[in-house]
Amino acid sequence: QVQLVESGGGLVQTGGSLRLSCAASGRTFSSYAMGWFRQAPGKERESVAAVSRSGTSTYYADSVKGRFTISRGNTKSTVYLQMNSLKPKNTAVYYCAARWSGNYGGVYYRSAPVEYQYWGKGTQVTVSS
Repeated sequence: QVQLVESGGGLVQTGGSLRLSCAASGRTFSSYAMGWFRQAPGKERESVAAVSRSGTSTYYADSVKGRFTISRGNTKSTVYLQMNSLKPKNTAVYYCAARWSGNYGGVYYRSAPVEYQYWGKGTQVTVSS
């Protein structure tokens, strides 16, 4: 089992920044690839960013490239999502998720939510115009 707890969400104005954190506990954190997803009201959950288990490879959805940065600290069992230049359409609940990586050291591109085994409860991000 892996337990994930997100933090860092809140209300920010257009153009502002937030840094989300996801603290993991349980099994060996470095064996899991990590991802951030978001879900806006009435919409499906979508992949925002992902990072390989070592942290050396990353993936970003086209809509956030150049503005969001995913990183991880395996010694602290934490994954981060730095979000800059936020827009009202970025308003959503943001979820941290973990998937078993096994011997695969790369990043998982455009993963569907069902491919991740463990999820946090989410943190609300609201961007006002």
